[in-house]
Amino acid sequence: MPVRRSAALHPDPWRDVDAQPSAAQLAATLEARGRTPTQARLRRRFLRFVPIRRGARVLEVGCGTGVVLRDVAALVGRRGAAVGVDPSRVILALARRLCRPARGAARISLRAADGARLPFAAARFDAALAVTVILHVADPLRVVREMARVTRPGGRVALQDQDFGVIAVTHPDRALTDRIMRGVAARIYAEPWSGRRLPGLLLDAGLERVRLLTDVYQDTTLEPFSKSFLERRAANAVRFGLVDAAAAQRWLDGFTALVARGRFVLTMNYYGAVGVRP
Repeated sequence: MPVRRSAALHPDPWRDVDAQPSAAQLAATLEARGRTPTQARLRRRFLRFVPIRRGARVLEVGCGTGVVLRDVAALVGRRGAAVGVDPSRVILALARRLCRPARGAARISLRAADGARLPFAAARFDAALAVTVILHVADPLRVVREMARVTRPGGRVALQDQDFGVIAVTHPDRALTDRIMRGVAARIYAEPWSGRRLPGLLLDAGLERVRLLTDVYQDTTLEPFSKSFLERRAANAVRFGLVDAAAAQRWLDGFTALVARGRFVLTMNYYGAVGVRP
């Protein structure tokens, strides 16, 4: 696998996608992840856990290209509504194209907005979701409080996030793997162990009856999403001076060799937390 280098204005490019020279490529990674069968299964299990019901009005904060929103539209049906907001106009332009076919199943609308300042009246939605978003925002509690504000009493606020403190990946060089995986996460994210804090965020925002679902992304064949994820980790390790380019390439080649022998394993924990607005 080749090492790819990318520039970013912020260590976490998702903080300001439109400022990135690779904005279109970032958008494409969302669709690649969404197409991965294991990702699709854990995403749909989370929506059942919330649950998303027929006829509901559902808001997704940080909707990206609409991967989750299209699943929500199929669940709420024609009597429901699926509303997505995202701060990136580049990503929203792609989302509008990709969501057109799903508009026959439900009312889908998309708006440019910051999750910390939602442009909606209080108690407008039956449920508000943020899927793999909280990891990337500067003030997570403010976003969750906004989600609670626009959710009706008795409605649900639901968060799902990966946790970079719980990743298992096979590699012959364990020390190098730890340096790259943990070192990159620590330099990009304010809180790399985001998933495990979701129940606490809901409680701090005043939600009640908080429940937790733990799920696992598993890959033994090096799916395109996994390959891209590891390549980005390698490129960032070089960018942050954790390893040189030769070591990063050697690390990636180690995965290729494992796949050829049928010994590749990558697992990543995802946590879904749901609370009820009192």
